[in-house]
Amino acid sequence: MKEKLSLPNGWELKTIGDVCVSASSNVSQNKLADDEGDYPIFGASGLIKKVSFYHRDKPYLSIVKDGSGVGRVTKMDAFTSVIGTLQYILPKENIDLDYLNYSLMSVDFKKYVAGAAIPHIYFKDYKNEPFLWMPLPEQRRIVSIIDECFAAIAKAKANAEQNLKNAKELFESYLKTAFENKVHGERFEPLDSLCELIVDCEHKTAPTQETGYPSIRTPNIGKGELILENVNRVSYETYLQWTRRAVPKSGDLILAREAPAGNIAVIPENIEVCLGQRTVLLRPKKDRLVSKYLAYLILSKEVQEILLSHSTGATVQHINMKDIRAFKIYDLSDLKEQKSVAQKLDAIRAETKRLEAIYQQKLLNLEELKKSVLQKAFNGELN
Repeated sequence: MKEKLSLPNGWELKTIGDVCVSASSNVSQNKLADDEGDYPIFGASGLIKKVSFYHRDKPYLSIVKDGSGVGRVTKMDAFTSVIGTLQYILPKENIDLDYLNYSLMSVDFKKYVAGAAIPHIYFKDYKNEPFLWMPLPEQRRIVSIIDECFAAIAKAKANAEQNLKNAKELFESYLKTAFENKVHGERFEPLDSLCELIVDCEHKTAPTQETGYPSIRTPNIGKGELILENVNRVSYETYLQWTRRAVPKSGDLILAREAPAGNIAVIPENIEVCLGQRTVLLRPKKDRLVSKYLAYLILSKEVQEILLSHSTGATVQHINMKDIRAFKIYDLSDLKEQKSVAQKLDAIRAETKRLEAIYQQKLLNLEELKKSVLQKAFNGELN
């Protein structure tokens, strides 16, 4: 804790209120529609537009005081302004702006948040947060160390993000290669003739409860597999009612008709589910189609484009049942070849998911490292 620090000569513990002041903005975004100019004005999400005025002629800090992102601190350029959901933070004499910025970044503003519907924070509440003061040359020395650390972290993050992107694109590349000759030609069959069942969902909302049978909605349909985290559940009575036309079985596929249209997942073994809204059940004929093969085929980029080209709706894409039934499967391989393709794609997907998990964890670790650097800096431990 900062209160227990043994400080070097000339250093002392002050409060945020000792070293800076806050100032409010009275600008409402809805009053900016007709204002045009050369000076940027910002909201919580970033630049709103350029207007004819500015509030600050020197660099300053802004903090989100209301709504989404509350407590986020940002260093701002001179000749800019913020709207009323943000607040100005202005350093007093002998306070380096970058040092103040990093110090505020180390504060846990969540403990000061009030309001359930629209969260907000007040300067009067967090102004007593400890602030590690030191002479300006020392402040700037600490800033240079943090800058160097953060630059290295940013480079590592960029590498991890690129590796994550590459891992995701790797699987898409294999999908394209596997099915690039299966999207056009003279030999084709409609999906309806290759499936025992193509059944639409009930067109109403199921009553849900905390326990029971999973009701698969479009958020539960991933890229080839079901996502059962936070799935809606229904009673046995509702399950019976919603499966009266067809009881979903392991190996069946569930296709999302919208939001997002085109996702498809195979039902695994030892699970009983029913169809939620905007979904379609497909049961391939076992002597014609391997379920995983069909799932991967539908997920391939070119097939997705063809499938979604039939979708309707201006704001939300929606695939009609007649188009699903009539969807053309070209140059169907024999079952042995389908199984081989599906197994290879399973292995590649497992590897890419493993890589994605590694890079996601690296990104989380780098964010924690930034917090650690700030904590050390403002506990007087950063050399």
